[in-house]
Amino acid sequence: MTSLRKFSFLPIFLLLIAIVGCRKVAVPKPKGYFRIDFPARQYIQFTGNDSIGQNLPLSFEYPAYGKLSFQTENGSEPGWFNIDFSGYKARIYLTYREVKKDLENIMDQSYRMDVKNHITKADAINENVISDPDHKVYGILYDLKGSTATAVQFFATDSVKHFFRGSLYFAAEPNPDSLAPSIAFFREDIIHLIETLRWKNK
Repeated sequence: MTSLRKFSFLPIFLLLIAIVGCRKVAVPKPKGYFRIDFPARQYIQFTGNDSIGQNLPLSFEYPAYGKLSFQTENGSEPGWFNIDFSGYKARIYLTYREVKKDLENIMDQSYRMDVKNHITKADAINENVISDPDHKVYGILYDLKGSTATAVQFFATDSVKHFFRGSLYFAAEPNPDSLAPSIAFFREDIIHLIETLRWKNK
């Protein structure tokens, strides 16, 4: 009769450890987003003339992969136009206004409409001063951080006759993580637009 004292449980114990140790531990994967391929940067000169007969006293360079469109609906003021990037569900809204000794009022309206409305949802708002004395272009570029409807806005003026503003929007639910690459890409286009902005005095 075999004695139980002579039987060793050590090999069975080691075998169980090996089996259990080989199991893969389930690790939750981080949330991923689709990769976005952006076009090579190319720009077109806008000379201030539009397709509906307006002659705006400014010029700038805008992306060749964007489509310039002018608002022609009833009630639309002259100087309201957009740059559409349909493949990215993005749009830069642009507005030009002639200053008639009312610059302070125009700037206040622009701030309330463009920036103040988004303060409650913004985690932070960074202001970048625009100053180009050679071409008399002054203003502020706003970077709005967080789940805001718009992430980049700006205004530019010569302080005397011209006021120009713009804001970047996406036709998508605000998500700073998924939109971050697109925001960074189109922000560079906005900076290029501002750097090439020139006034045409009548």
